[in-house]
Amino acid sequence: MTDLATTPLHALHLELGARMVPFAGYDMPVQYPLGVLKEHLHTREQAGLFDVSHMGQIILRGEHAARALESLVPVDIIDLPAGMQRYALFTDENGGILDDLMVANAGDHLVLVVNAACKEQDLAHLQTHIGEQCEIESLFDSRALLALQGPAAAEVLGRLAPDVKQMTFMQFGRVRLEGVECYISRSGYTGEDGYEISVPVAQAEALARTLLAQPEVQPIGLGARDSLRLEAGLCLYGHDMNTDTTPVDASLIWAISKARRADGSRAGGFPGAGRIFAQQQEGVTSKRVGLLPSGRAPVREGTQIVNAEQQVIGQVTSGGFGPSLGGPLAMGTLDSRYTALETEVYALVRGKPLPMRVVKTPFVPQRYYRG
Repeated sequence: MTDLATTPLHALHLELGARMVPFAGYDMPVQYPLGVLKEHLHTREQAGLFDVSHMGQIILRGEHAARALESLVPVDIIDLPAGMQRYALFTDENGGILDDLMVANAGDHLVLVVNAACKEQDLAHLQTHIGEQCEIESLFDSRALLALQGPAAAEVLGRLAPDVKQMTFMQFGRVRLEGVECYISRSGYTGEDGYEISVPVAQAEALARTLLAQPEVQPIGLGARDSLRLEAGLCLYGHDMNTDTTPVDASLIWAISKARRADGSRAGGFPGAGRIFAQQQEGVTSKRVGLLPSGRAPVREGTQIVNAEQQVIGQVTSGGFGPSLGGPLAMGTLDSRYTALETEVYALVRGKPLPMRVVKTPFVPQRYYRG
């Protein structure tokens, strides 16, 4: 365990009795004494506090920063309004997904949040391709990141900064909490209303303790974070998408901005655009779908999916038990001939075919605050 990195809240996790596991090179809390099931349900019912400081925060500055970043993502960055953020994808020359990220317009600079396992390569990718067009600053060691998620999140954070209650889904701003300037966005990875809070490392533990002192808030680990995002139908990089997966394969066409599509005002201009546009026109051989297994047995990542003739037609990419759903759920890549809603397919669990049906995601309704 000595070679694992730690977040600024590591000592607090141990104090709170967390069970720690290696994740993306960090020693991270998978659960607290409350347990994954209760942590999940508490987040859906009140508010959960997540330490996501392992993720990478990067700032881009300069007159041409938005145009430069747009050359690496199929997303409209140039027209992203100040005070808003957008979901984006880094693509490679084959249209494969290098990482998914959030991009916020802070007015005089852009703030990026990238995945922990990809952050060093993402930083290198930015420096290599647009380093001469804008200033790139890594915040990996200077800022922590907290996520406060759940229906009580606005009330809780509003006690520290009343203005945050006026924010709507995907809004972003600089807000003082406990005398410290933080970046705050109103979004989340749980399907619930909530906020991400970027705070200087030196003040992170004090802010976490203040939030945990609120009666609605419990600390939540990676276990519940995964079941919450799966119920919300949200992808996990390295599982539901990777460099072998294009945005079309991953059912993320919605993440290609209108202006950047083949018939858009700034069509293409990002890596892999030709292949992605061809797939949109011609279709793909397989794509990501939601799956509901019958019975109570969870179907795990890596499980093969077969048709009635026992021919392999896909694979589960994320799977488990949904506490709010009250049963097992999964996402997977599936031969496009079998992706129509309500199509019955089978998971090979211990050599036996377990019936599943193709369903829409999210599995549990998302409750983002849109005003």
